[in-house]
Amino acid sequence: MDTNVIIHLYRADLQDMLFDFFSDGVFIYEQIRNIELVNHGRDILEKVDADIACGKIDIYTDDRLKKQSVFKIFQINVKENRNLYGKGDLGEVYAISLAQTLGAYALVTDDTKQGGPYMSLLQLDYDIMPFTFSDILILRYLLGNANEFQTIEDFERINRLSGLNWSFKSQIIKFIKRFWKEPYKKEEKLWIDSIVRDNNIRIKSKFTALRRLL
Repeated sequence: MDTNVIIHLYRADLQDMLFDFFSDGVFIYEQIRNIELVNHGRDILEKVDADIACGKIDIYTDDRLKKQSVFKIFQINVKENRNLYGKGDLGEVYAISLAQTLGAYALVTDDTKQGGPYMSLLQLDYDIMPFTFSDILILRYLLGNANEFQTIEDFERINRLSGLNWSFKSQIIKFIKRFWKEPYKKEEKLWIDSIVRDNNIRIKSKFTALRRLL
Protein backbone atom coordinates (compact mmCIF):
# COMPACT_ATOMS: atom_id res chain seq x y z
CA MET A 1 0.00 0.00 0.00
CA ASP A 2 1.26 3.46 -0.96
CA THR A 3 1.28 6.63 1.14
CA ASN A 4 -1.33 8.69 -0.72
CA VAL A 5 -4.13 6.13 -0.63
CA ILE A 6 -3.56 5.56 3.09
CA ILE A 7 -4.01 9.28 3.73
CA HIS A 8 -7.08 9.55 1.50
CA LEU A 9 -8.91 6.61 3.06
CA TYR A 10 -8.05 7.40 6.67
CA ARG A 11 -9.07 11.04 6.35
CA ALA A 12 -12.47 9.87 5.16
CA ASP A 13 -12.60 7.18 7.88
CA LEU A 14 -13.07 4.53 5.18
CA GLN A 15 -9.92 2.52 5.85
CA ASP A 16 -11.88 -0.60 6.85
CA MET A 17 -12.84 -0.96 3.21
CA LEU A 18 -9.23 -2.00 2.58
CA PHE A 19 -9.20 -4.67 5.25
CA ASP A 20 -12.52 -6.10 4.08
CA PHE A 21 -11.44 -6.25 0.44
CA PHE A 22 -7.87 -7.46 0.96
CA SER A 23 -8.56 -10.15 3.53
CA ASP A 24 -5.18 -11.82 2.85
CA GLY A 25 -3.44 -8.84 4.45
CA VAL A 26 -2.45 -5.21 3.96
CA PHE A 27 1.29 -4.47 3.94
CA ILE A 28 3.41 -1.31 4.09
CA TYR A 29 7.14 -0.63 4.25
CA GLU A 30 8.51 1.10 7.36
CA GLN A 31 9.68 4.15 5.38
CA ILE A 32 6.07 4.92 4.44
CA ARG A 33 5.07 4.91 8.11
CA ASN A 34 8.15 6.61 9.55
CA ILE A 35 8.85 9.26 6.92
CA GLU A 36 6.09 9.65 4.33
CA LEU A 37 3.16 9.64 6.77
CA VAL A 38 5.02 11.75 9.33
CA ASN A 39 5.70 14.37 6.65
CA HIS A 40 2.37 14.27 4.82
CA GLY A 41 -0.23 12.52 6.97
CA ARG A 42 0.46 13.37 10.58
CA ASP A 43 -3.26 13.98 11.13
CA ILE A 44 -4.09 10.30 10.55
CA LEU A 45 -0.94 8.76 12.06
CA GLU A 46 -2.56 7.81 15.37
CA LYS A 47 -5.27 5.80 13.58
CA VAL A 48 -2.70 4.10 11.34
CA ASP A 49 -0.58 3.15 14.35
CA ALA A 50 -3.62 1.70 16.09
CA ASP A 51 -4.32 -0.51 13.07
CA ILE A 52 -0.66 -1.57 12.93
CA ALA A 53 -0.77 -2.43 16.64
CA CYS A 54 -3.85 -4.62 16.26
CA GLY A 55 -2.52 -6.37 13.16
CA LYS A 56 -4.76 -4.87 10.50
CA ILE A 57 -1.70 -3.40 8.78
CA ASP A 58 1.44 -5.52 8.54
CA ILE A 59 4.56 -3.34 8.55
CA TYR A 60 7.78 -4.58 6.95
CA THR A 61 11.12 -3.38 8.31
CA ASP A 62 14.60 -3.99 6.94
CA ASP A 63 15.29 -6.39 9.82
CA ARG A 64 12.18 -8.38 8.99
CA LEU A 65 13.15 -8.60 5.33
CA LYS A 66 16.64 -9.74 6.36
CA LYS A 67 15.20 -12.46 8.59
CA GLN A 68 13.12 -13.66 5.63
CA SER A 69 16.29 -13.64 3.47
CA VAL A 70 14.76 -11.27 0.91
CA PHE A 71 16.38 -7.95 1.86
CA LYS A 72 18.91 -8.04 -0.99
CA ILE A 73 16.10 -8.75 -3.44
CA PHE A 74 14.21 -5.78 -2.00
CA GLN A 75 17.28 -3.55 -2.42
CA ILE A 76 17.65 -4.60 -6.06
CA ASN A 77 13.97 -3.84 -6.70
CA VAL A 78 14.31 -0.43 -5.04
CA LYS A 79 17.37 0.42 -7.16
CA GLU A 80 15.64 -0.60 -10.39
CA ASN A 81 12.42 1.25 -9.56
CA ARG A 82 14.28 4.43 -8.57
CA ASN A 83 15.57 4.52 -12.14
CA LEU A 84 11.99 4.28 -13.44
CA TYR A 85 10.25 6.88 -11.27
CA GLY A 86 10.95 10.49 -10.30
CA LYS A 87 12.65 11.65 -7.12
CA GLY A 88 9.28 12.70 -5.71
CA ASP A 89 7.94 9.16 -6.03
CA LEU A 90 10.04 7.54 -3.30
CA GLY A 91 7.00 6.28 -1.41
CA GLU A 92 5.73 4.64 -4.59
CA VAL A 93 9.18 3.13 -5.21
CA TYR A 94 9.17 1.46 -1.79
CA ALA A 95 5.56 0.30 -2.13
CA ILE A 96 6.02 -1.34 -5.53
CA SER A 97 9.40 -2.79 -4.52
CA LEU A 98 7.88 -4.40 -1.43
CA ALA A 99 5.04 -5.81 -3.53
CA GLN A 100 7.54 -7.33 -5.96
CA THR A 101 9.67 -8.76 -3.17
CA LEU A 102 6.76 -10.37 -1.31
CA GLY A 103 4.99 -11.56 -4.47
CA ALA A 104 1.92 -9.50 -3.60
CA TYR A 105 -0.94 -9.67 -6.09
CA ALA A 106 -2.02 -6.03 -5.74
CA LEU A 107 -0.70 -2.53 -5.10
CA VAL A 108 -3.07 0.16 -3.85
CA THR A 109 -2.07 3.67 -4.94
CA ASP A 110 -3.79 6.84 -6.06
CA ASP A 111 -0.80 8.01 -8.10
CA THR A 112 -2.24 7.55 -11.59
CA LYS A 113 -0.05 9.98 -13.54
CA GLN A 114 1.46 8.75 -16.79
CA GLY A 115 4.73 7.02 -15.99
CA GLY A 116 3.75 6.49 -12.36
CA PRO A 117 3.38 3.13 -10.58
CA TYR A 118 -0.31 2.63 -11.41
CA MET A 119 0.13 3.03 -15.17
CA SER A 120 3.45 1.17 -15.15
CA LEU A 121 1.85 -1.87 -13.52
CA LEU A 122 -0.90 -1.79 -16.14
CA GLN A 123 1.36 -1.37 -19.14
CA LEU A 124 4.49 -3.33 -18.26
CA ASP A 125 5.07 -7.02 -17.60
CA TYR A 126 4.24 -7.15 -13.89
CA ASP A 127 2.11 -9.72 -12.07
CA ILE A 128 0.87 -7.05 -9.66
CA MET A 129 -2.58 -5.51 -10.18
CA PRO A 130 -2.84 -1.80 -9.31
CA PHE A 131 -5.96 -0.37 -7.67
CA THR A 132 -6.99 3.16 -6.74
CA PHE A 133 -9.50 3.90 -4.00
CA SER A 134 -12.15 4.42 -6.69
CA ASP A 135 -11.39 0.97 -8.18
CA ILE A 136 -12.01 -0.56 -4.76
CA LEU A 137 -15.23 1.42 -4.33
CA ILE A 138 -16.48 0.17 -7.70
CA LEU A 139 -15.52 -3.44 -6.95
CA ARG A 140 -17.18 -3.23 -3.53
CA TYR A 141 -20.34 -1.98 -5.24
CA LEU A 142 -20.30 -4.67 -7.93
CA LEU A 143 -19.92 -7.37 -5.28
CA GLY A 144 -23.00 -6.04 -3.51
CA ASN A 145 -21.24 -4.80 -0.37
CA ALA A 146 -22.51 -1.23 -0.88
CA ASN A 147 -25.34 0.25 -2.94
CA GLU A 148 -24.98 2.98 -5.54
CA PHE A 149 -25.94 5.73 -3.08
CA GLN A 150 -23.29 4.69 -0.54
CA THR A 151 -20.68 4.26 -3.27
CA ILE A 152 -21.11 7.77 -4.62
CA GLU A 153 -21.31 9.25 -1.12
CA ASP A 154 -18.04 7.55 -0.11
CA PHE A 155 -16.32 8.65 -3.31
CA GLU A 156 -17.35 12.26 -2.79
CA ARG A 157 -16.26 12.14 0.85
CA ILE A 158 -12.75 10.93 -0.03
CA ASN A 159 -12.57 13.35 -2.96
CA ARG A 160 -13.60 16.32 -0.82
CA LEU A 161 -11.48 15.63 2.26
CA SER A 162 -8.34 14.98 0.24
CA GLY A 163 -8.87 17.79 -2.28
CA LEU A 164 -8.43 15.44 -5.23
CA ASN A 165 -10.95 17.01 -7.63
CA TRP A 166 -11.54 13.62 -9.29
CA SER A 167 -14.65 12.90 -11.35
CA PHE A 168 -16.40 9.66 -10.45
CA LYS A 169 -17.89 9.46 -13.94
CA SER A 170 -14.41 9.50 -15.48
CA GLN A 171 -13.22 6.89 -12.96
CA ILE A 172 -16.07 4.58 -13.94
CA ILE A 173 -15.24 5.03 -17.63
CA LYS A 174 -11.58 4.19 -16.93
CA PHE A 175 -12.62 1.11 -14.97
CA ILE A 176 -14.85 -0.17 -17.79
CA LYS A 177 -12.17 0.50 -20.41
CA ARG A 178 -9.51 -1.22 -18.32
CA PHE A 179 -11.41 -4.42 -17.67
CA TRP A 180 -13.70 -4.75 -20.70
CA LYS A 181 -13.42 -2.35 -23.62
CA GLU A 182 -9.66 -1.80 -23.94
CA PRO A 183 -7.95 -4.12 -21.44
CA TYR A 184 -4.21 -3.69 -20.98
CA LYS A 185 -3.84 -7.34 -20.06
CA LYS A 186 -5.82 -10.45 -20.94
CA GLU A 187 -5.35 -11.73 -17.38
CA GLU A 188 -7.21 -8.77 -15.91
CA LYS A 189 -10.21 -9.29 -18.16
CA LEU A 190 -10.28 -12.98 -17.23
CA TRP A 191 -10.06 -11.96 -13.57
CA ILE A 192 -12.99 -9.54 -13.68
CA ASP A 193 -15.04 -11.93 -15.84
CA SER A 194 -14.60 -14.65 -13.23
CA ILE A 195 -15.73 -12.28 -10.47
CA VAL A 196 -18.83 -11.33 -12.47
CA ARG A 197 -19.61 -14.97 -13.25
CA ASP A 198 -18.95 -16.41 -9.78
CA ASN A 199 -21.03 -13.72 -8.08
CA ASN A 200 -23.81 -13.65 -10.69
CA ILE A 201 -23.39 -9.90 -11.18
CA ARG A 202 -25.71 -8.17 -13.66
CA ILE A 203 -22.95 -5.89 -14.80
CA LYS A 204 -24.85 -3.65 -17.23
CA SER A 205 -27.69 -2.95 -14.84
CA LYS A 206 -25.25 -2.26 -12.00
CA PHE A 207 -23.36 0.36 -13.98
CA THR A 208 -26.61 1.84 -15.32
CA ALA A 209 -27.90 2.29 -11.76
CA LEU A 210 -24.63 3.90 -10.70
CA ARG A 211 -24.44 6.28 -13.65
CA ARG A 212 -28.07 7.31 -13.23
CA LEU A 213 -27.18 9.00 -9.95
CA LEU A 214 -24.22 10.95 -11.34
